[in-house]
Amino acid sequence: MRKLTFSTTINAPKEKVWRVMLEDPTYRQWTSVFHEGSYALTDWAVGSKALFLIPEGDGMVSRIVAHRPNEFLSIEHLGTVKKGVEDITSNEAKSWAGVHENYTLKEINGVSTLTVEMDASDEFLKFFEDTWPKALQKLKEISEQNQATSSELRRKAI
Repeated sequence: MRKLTFSTTINAPKEKVWRVMLEDPTYRQWTSVFHEGSYALTDWAVGSKALFLIPEGDGMVSRIVAHRPNEFLSIEHLGTVKKGVEDITSNEAKSWAGVHENYTLKEINGVSTLTVEMDASDEFLKFFEDTWPKALQKLKEISEQNQATSSELRRKAI
Protein backbone atom coordinates (compact mmCIF):
# COMPACT_ATOMS: atom_id res chain seq x y z
CA MET A 1 0.00 0.00 0.00
CA ARG A 2 1.08 3.52 -0.78
CA LYS A 3 -0.33 6.66 0.77
CA LEU A 4 -1.53 9.13 -1.85
CA THR A 5 -2.24 12.79 -1.13
CA PHE A 6 -4.26 15.14 -3.31
CA SER A 7 -5.19 18.74 -2.59
CA THR A 8 -7.13 21.60 -4.12
CA THR A 9 -7.84 25.20 -3.21
CA ILE A 10 -11.46 26.28 -3.53
CA ASN A 11 -12.75 29.85 -3.54
CA ALA A 12 -15.65 29.08 -1.20
CA PRO A 13 -16.20 28.82 2.56
CA LYS A 14 -15.52 25.42 4.08
CA GLU A 15 -19.18 24.96 5.06
CA LYS A 16 -20.20 25.14 1.40
CA VAL A 17 -17.40 22.82 0.29
CA TRP A 18 -18.42 20.29 2.97
CA ARG A 19 -22.05 20.36 1.82
CA VAL A 20 -21.05 19.93 -1.82
CA MET A 21 -18.73 17.09 -0.87
CA LEU A 22 -21.30 15.07 1.11
CA GLU A 23 -24.86 15.99 0.09
CA ASP A 24 -26.30 13.38 -2.26
CA PRO A 25 -27.00 15.44 -5.42
CA THR A 26 -23.58 17.12 -5.51
CA TYR A 27 -21.74 14.02 -4.20
CA ARG A 28 -23.09 12.19 -7.27
CA GLN A 29 -21.83 14.98 -9.54
CA TRP A 30 -18.22 15.13 -8.39
CA THR A 31 -17.80 11.38 -7.88
CA SER A 32 -19.11 10.67 -11.40
CA VAL A 33 -15.47 11.15 -12.43
CA PHE A 34 -14.65 7.82 -10.74
CA HIS A 35 -17.63 6.06 -12.34
CA GLU A 36 -20.77 7.55 -13.89
CA GLY A 37 -23.68 7.12 -11.49
CA SER A 38 -21.55 6.73 -8.33
CA TYR A 39 -23.44 7.31 -5.09
CA ALA A 40 -23.11 6.77 -1.35
CA LEU A 41 -25.57 5.18 1.07
CA THR A 42 -24.70 6.47 4.55
CA ASP A 43 -25.66 9.05 7.14
CA TRP A 44 -21.95 10.01 7.52
CA ALA A 45 -22.19 9.50 11.32
CA VAL A 46 -19.21 8.04 13.22
CA GLY A 47 -19.53 4.25 13.37
CA SER A 48 -22.07 4.10 10.54
CA LYS A 49 -21.82 1.79 7.58
CA ALA A 50 -21.17 3.44 4.24
CA LEU A 51 -21.79 1.81 0.89
CA PHE A 52 -20.08 3.46 -2.07
CA LEU A 53 -21.82 2.07 -5.12
CA ILE A 54 -22.29 2.32 -8.87
CA PRO A 55 -25.62 1.66 -10.62
CA GLU A 56 -24.64 -1.95 -11.39
CA GLY A 57 -24.58 -2.65 -7.62
CA ASP A 58 -20.80 -2.95 -7.28
CA GLY A 59 -18.63 -0.91 -4.95
CA MET A 60 -17.19 -0.72 -1.46
CA VAL A 61 -18.50 -1.46 2.01
CA SER A 62 -16.95 0.88 4.55
CA ARG A 63 -17.52 2.60 7.87
CA ILE A 64 -17.20 6.17 9.03
CA VAL A 65 -14.30 6.35 11.52
CA ALA A 66 -14.31 10.10 12.24
CA HIS A 67 -16.53 13.00 11.24
CA ARG A 68 -15.89 16.54 12.40
CA PRO A 69 -18.19 18.60 10.16
CA ASN A 70 -16.43 21.17 7.97
CA GLU A 71 -13.02 19.89 9.14
CA PHE A 72 -12.28 16.16 8.88
CA LEU A 73 -13.80 12.92 7.62
CA SER A 74 -12.18 9.49 7.85
CA ILE A 75 -13.54 6.44 6.06
CA GLU A 76 -12.24 2.91 6.56
CA HIS A 77 -12.92 0.47 3.77
CA LEU A 78 -13.90 -3.01 4.94
CA GLY A 79 -14.50 -4.91 1.71
CA THR A 80 -16.32 -4.92 -1.59
CA VAL A 81 -19.86 -5.12 -2.91
CA LYS A 82 -20.62 -7.23 -5.99
CA LYS A 83 -24.10 -7.06 -7.54
CA GLY A 84 -25.44 -5.75 -4.23
CA VAL A 85 -23.83 -8.45 -2.05
CA GLU A 86 -21.33 -7.30 0.59
CA ASP A 87 -18.09 -9.27 0.78
CA ILE A 88 -15.51 -8.91 3.54
CA THR A 89 -14.03 -12.43 3.36
CA SER A 90 -12.69 -13.01 -0.17
CA ASN A 91 -9.07 -12.21 -1.00
CA GLU A 92 -10.18 -9.25 -3.13
CA ALA A 93 -12.30 -7.87 -0.28
CA LYS A 94 -9.52 -8.40 2.26
CA SER A 95 -7.14 -6.43 0.05
CA TRP A 96 -9.32 -3.37 0.79
CA ALA A 97 -9.74 -4.07 4.52
CA GLY A 98 -8.21 -1.32 6.59
CA VAL A 99 -7.69 1.08 3.68
CA HIS A 100 -8.40 4.63 4.86
CA GLU A 101 -9.63 7.63 2.94
CA ASN A 102 -9.26 10.91 4.86
CA TYR A 103 -10.58 14.35 3.99
CA THR A 104 -9.17 17.45 5.72
CA LEU A 105 -10.68 20.87 5.08
CA LYS A 106 -9.16 24.19 6.17
CA GLU A 107 -10.24 27.74 5.41
CA ILE A 108 -8.40 31.05 5.41
CA ASN A 109 -10.25 34.25 4.46
CA GLY A 110 -13.03 32.43 2.61
CA VAL A 111 -10.67 30.21 0.62
CA SER A 112 -10.79 26.52 1.49
CA THR A 113 -8.13 23.89 1.02
CA LEU A 114 -9.30 20.30 0.75
CA THR A 115 -6.70 17.56 1.19
CA VAL A 116 -7.51 13.91 0.50
CA GLU A 117 -5.21 11.16 1.73
CA MET A 118 -5.80 7.55 0.89
CA ASP A 119 -4.06 4.22 0.84
CA ALA A 120 -3.79 2.56 -2.56
CA SER A 121 -2.56 -0.80 -3.74
CA ASP A 122 -0.31 -1.02 -6.80
CA GLU A 123 -3.29 -2.34 -8.75
CA PHE A 124 -5.26 0.92 -8.30
CA LEU A 125 -2.38 3.40 -8.02
CA LYS A 126 -2.53 4.75 -11.58
CA PHE A 127 -6.34 4.93 -11.54
CA PHE A 128 -6.35 7.06 -8.38
CA GLU A 129 -3.40 9.21 -9.52
CA ASP A 130 -5.29 9.98 -12.74
CA THR A 131 -8.80 10.29 -11.31
CA TRP A 132 -8.49 12.10 -7.97
CA PRO A 133 -7.23 15.38 -9.52
CA LYS A 134 -10.19 15.33 -11.95
CA ALA A 135 -12.65 14.61 -9.13
CA LEU A 136 -11.24 17.43 -6.99
CA GLN A 137 -11.44 19.80 -9.98
CA LYS A 138 -15.12 18.92 -10.39
CA LEU A 139 -15.74 19.39 -6.65
CA LYS A 140 -13.99 22.78 -6.91
CA GLU A 141 -16.13 23.85 -9.88
CA ILE A 142 -19.39 22.88 -8.15
CA SER A 143 -18.35 24.56 -4.89
CA GLU A 144 -17.39 27.78 -6.65
CA GLN A 145 -20.65 28.04 -8.60
CA ASN A 146 -22.61 31.14 -7.57
CA GLN A 147 -19.77 32.02 -5.19
CA ALA A 148 -19.23 35.77 -5.31
CA THR A 149 -15.72 36.86 -4.41
CA SER A 150 -15.20 39.33 -1.59
CA SER A 151 -14.12 41.99 -4.11
CA GLU A 152 -17.37 41.48 -6.08
CA LEU A 153 -19.35 41.84 -2.86
CA ARG A 154 -17.47 45.07 -1.99
CA ARG A 155 -18.17 46.51 -5.47
CA LYS A 156 -21.87 45.72 -5.11
CA ALA A 157 -21.95 47.36 -1.69
CA ILE A 158 -20.47 50.64 -3.05
